[in-house]
Amino acid sequence: MIVKPNSFWDTPDGNLLFSNSTYNKVWADAQKDLDIQLQREREEFVQPEKDRVKVFEMLATSYIKYVQICCKLETAHDQLIHRQKRRAIRQVLDGVIGRILEIKKEMVELENSEFNYIDNILEDLKLLPQDIEVPIPRYFIKEKLEVLQQREKILDQILLNAGLQTQKYVQAITFEEAIKVIQVAERARQGRRRVAFMKQIYLEEKRERQTKLQIPMGPNPDDAATCIQKVCRGYVQRKKTEKMREEEMIFLGMSLPPHLKAVSVSQMHAGQVNALQGEVQEREEEVFIKDTLREMEGLNIKETLQDQIGQCFIECRHIIGKFPDYPTEEAGGSMAILSEKTPEQVASELAAKKEMALQKKAQKGEKEKEKEKGKENMKGKKTQKTGKKEEEEGWKMAPSNFLSIMEEGNSQYKAVWQNRDEGWDFLQDHDPELIKEEKREEVEEEIRVQVDELMQQKLENLRLAVDGEESNKRNKGRKSEKKKKMTTRKKIPEMEQDLTPDRTIDSLYRELVEEGLLIKAKTVNLSDYVGEYSYLGTTLRQVDIEPMPSLADVRQLIALYGILPLGSQTVHERAPLVKALLLAGPAGVGKKMLVHAICTETGANLFNLSASNIAGKYPGENGLQMMLHMVLKVAKQLQPSVIWIGDTEKIFLKAVPKGEEAMNPKRLVKILPKFLKALKAQDRVLLVGTTNRPFDANLKPFCKVYQKIIPIPRPDYASRFVLWKHIILQNGGAITNLLNISCLAKVSDGFTQGHIVQVVQAVLSELRLLQMTRKPLRTAEFMASLARENPVYKEEEETFKAWYAKTPLGKARIKALADREESGKGKTKGGNKGKGKK
Repeated sequence: MIVKPNSFWDTPDGNLLFSNSTYNKVWADAQKDLDIQLQREREEFVQPEKDRVKVFEMLATSYIKYVQICCKLETAHDQLIHRQKRRAIRQVLDGVIGRILEIKKEMVELENSEFNYIDNILEDLKLLPQDIEVPIPRYFIKEKLEVLQQREKILDQILLNAGLQTQKYVQAITFEEAIKVIQVAERARQGRRRVAFMKQIYLEEKRERQTKLQIPMGPNPDDAATCIQKVCRGYVQRKKTEKMREEEMIFLGMSLPPHLKAVSVSQMHAGQVNALQGEVQEREEEVFIKDTLREMEGLNIKETLQDQIGQCFIECRHIIGKFPDYPTEEAGGSMAILSEKTPEQVASELAAKKEMALQKKAQKGEKEKEKEKGKENMKGKKTQKTGKKEEEEGWKMAPSNFLSIMEEGNSQYKAVWQNRDEGWDFLQDHDPELIKEEKREEVEEEIRVQVDELMQQKLENLRLAVDGEESNKRNKGRKSEKKKKMTTRKKIPEMEQDLTPDRTIDSLYRELVEEGLLIKAKTVNLSDYVGEYSYLGTTLRQVDIEPMPSLADVRQLIALYGILPLGSQTVHERAPLVKALLLAGPAGVGKKMLVHAICTETGANLFNLSASNIAGKYPGENGLQMMLHMVLKVAKQLQPSVIWIGDTEKIFLKAVPKGEEAMNPKRLVKILPKFLKALKAQDRVLLVGTTNRPFDANLKPFCKVYQKIIPIPRPDYASRFVLWKHIILQNGGAITNLLNISCLAKVSDGFTQGHIVQVVQAVLSELRLLQMTRKPLRTAEFMASLARENPVYKEEEETFKAWYAKTPLGKARIKALADREESGKGKTKGGNKGKGKK
């Protein structure tokens, strides 16, 4: 049996369908795992648990499972091009990310530490540390790629005009233009070479004619004929060989026959797959479907709604004896009337709502008075009661904001996508029927608003004609005016007042760029922050030794607290809110790099409010307030945004050192808490501070501003081993047997990532890279450069540890460890006493 060469799987569309089926399976596996995990949560997390070790194992296992589900969902969301599928996956993906953040918060509160070590659980599950690396969804950037590129062009143009950028922005050219430029240059080079070659031949011939007397002798005709025959036969044979080779490849199915090589519509669609991936946009077809539904079904929907509402009016009049009040837009309008209830129930509900509103107003004043009295009496009793309850009842999982989202997405998958027949959907782009259902709801909502206006007028006319009642519009208007006046009287916080109502966002953006407050972030990915996982964390904690956090743990915390909430609006609004983040560690550990990585991964704007950067800008209290107002306004409007304060300890110094009085580093100390208070859950704005000397700052206000503190230590042996290898290869070096990476990692104990980068760049100069082929790198070459760097000494590291122990989380950790020791001693004493009595 001969296999046909034009098999379906050899076509681009065949590959497209095959890839879609693969990623559909990945999605199905993720939903299956999610269903199991949700069932497990309903069973395990409902009942209180006293054993803290068992609680941590439950939380850590759930964390690992959710991370694995998140990886699968992110892959399926990125690779599938079906718009409705991507929308369904996106909902569940946001829910899973939010649940990961909630579980992480519970783990931190349980252990009183930002760093949780789960290597023993990974070993039980037979997983690698790479399997629990939190994925960063690619849709953070892909969905707004055009906006980010346009914003980058505008930023470059502003910097160029202001003289703040030396390098001119290089405009990208198309592929065809690039080929044309290369062709012109190559043809010019060939032309010059040919002219030089022909000139050389001409001069040689001229020289020969002058020096020798040549006798003109013609070639032999037989030799000429043989030469021509050789050329012709060679040409014919090459053509035959090429044809045979082509036929053989077609026969084997390695290439397509000529009649199938023409570009078809399906092949053009397959070529656009990469462009379609990751784009969620409204197409002309959706608008066309909506317009068609409005034209075809709009009149019927309008008439049906009017008939149903009119029937409700008549029934209410017949049963109650009067026409009901028309529900307001807040109550749902005609949706409240058309709910599956009798007219009596609708009228009674509307009346009950009015009574409840009046009762609530009356009860508010009484409750406030009771609360004030109760607060004073309960201050001392609260701590004792909560402590006793926790001991008696045990740990219980806090209510989640994301379980409902995941359950809704899971049920939608089972109802719509799990057993759906998609044999007809060859392109796997979108489903018109699902679009119709979505657009029909939008059309009904638009028509319902129009019908509400008509039916309100009709209801007033009926009342006037039948009951002789006047409309209450005027009274309502007066009430609304009173409400407006009351709202205007309320005081607006200082940071929320609009000090620039007559200015556009573009003008504010331009001013901040020109003043150097809004800067261009470097393109750095979080994966570039190289570091190894800590494999002995659990073992050391079991022996009551607090391990130093690894660089992989720091990378994970940046992803959890910085990147994931900033990238998704849903996650930021519902997840545990982190407004401020502090990165504390010695110089060279990569704090600034992590700030730029947050901006790169989320497409965030970067504002620099370091004391050295704002010195002399916007002087005075009014100027400072205006500056922060502009930053906050632009950051909220063009969110996500990152506000970076370098050397942030200078803001909270106890006393300003000599020589820095002119810089006035403590300008922000009073206004910074108000600035953070103005940030709400819907504002994707993150304050990130970096510091080399946190122990110089006043601790109380410092810890009040920065909600999360991430200490970044110098790299350990495993991280240094990976770093040396990565940085040498990144700078063009080659690793051979003559280069002992293990020795370099051992010798560089105490040095940071910045030191290693400087050493490698100093050794691998341009001249040394040219000598790499004949003179491989040796270990001794890096020693001299490494000896010139100043390492992080043990005393400095101990100072950082002592400072972190004074922070709120550090104190809580020390207290928890002390309580466990006391309880352990108590148990051993009780056991010994019992033995003595026996």
